[in-house]
Amino acid sequence: MKKQKSFHLLFLLSIVLLALVGCKSTSVADENIAERVKETNKITWGVKYDTRLFGMMDIKSGEVQGFDIDIAKAITKKILGEDGQADFIEVTSKTRIPLLKNGNIDAIIATMTITDERKKQVDFSDVYFDAGQSLLVKKGSSIQSVTDLDDSTTVLAVKGSTSAANIREHAPDAKILELENYAEAFTALQSGQGDAMTTDNAILLGMAAENPAYTLVGGTFTNEPYGIAINKGQEEFLGKVNQALAEMIADGTYDEIYQRWFPNETDGKVD
Repeated sequence: MKKQKSFHLLFLLSIVLLALVGCKSTSVADENIAERVKETNKITWGVKYDTRLFGMMDIKSGEVQGFDIDIAKAITKKILGEDGQADFIEVTSKTRIPLLKNGNIDAIIATMTITDERKKQVDFSDVYFDAGQSLLVKKGSSIQSVTDLDDSTTVLAVKGSTSAANIREHAPDAKILELENYAEAFTALQSGQGDAMTTDNAILLGMAAENPAYTLVGGTFTNEPYGIAINKGQEEFLGKVNQALAEMIADGTYDEIYQRWFPNETDGKVD
């Protein structure tokens, strides 16, 4: 009889513990983010640590730097005031949405393209960077846009990306050489294995910044705008982020940040 009572007691305790754990795991993600950031005076952002010009860890300073980082800092100050704190947590393309859904971060600003598929899981802010596929060529190249690609030109792309498919659609006569990664594709461009390299303008801008002998041409020929991702059910916080972005564009803060990271470039800028 005692064993049976002990079993029932343990069973009931297990149920209570499971309920408490369940409540704890969902409370952070479900609470009102707009109210919490006001109370803590802090917004936690999910950002990239490995994407040049947008979010890159600087080894010397030990701080992550880039366009996304500065936009996040400016939004934080617009929402919370000059003393507002922007904290950063590293995310990857695979981890960013799970970390947001679990409440580990308040928002994602990490070169994230707004898509209908992603909208099923998260809400997006207004566009903060007008990304799209572009072309990178050596300065002085006769190729100035996607319309210059014909059967005499070879375009370098990365395997498994949508870039090659987009080139086939926009320049069906061009030859395409697909490489394993961006580094290999750029090396092939430098060695003359191709006449142009193609992928998102955000990635190409980073390459051009490191290699001044190369430049982007022709603007973008696909539309893949970046937005800030926020968990569903956080309409108040989303509204504050959009309001902050609008104010930054109106008062010149956005333009100042853009020119800091993309001097003499107009591709990607929003008005």
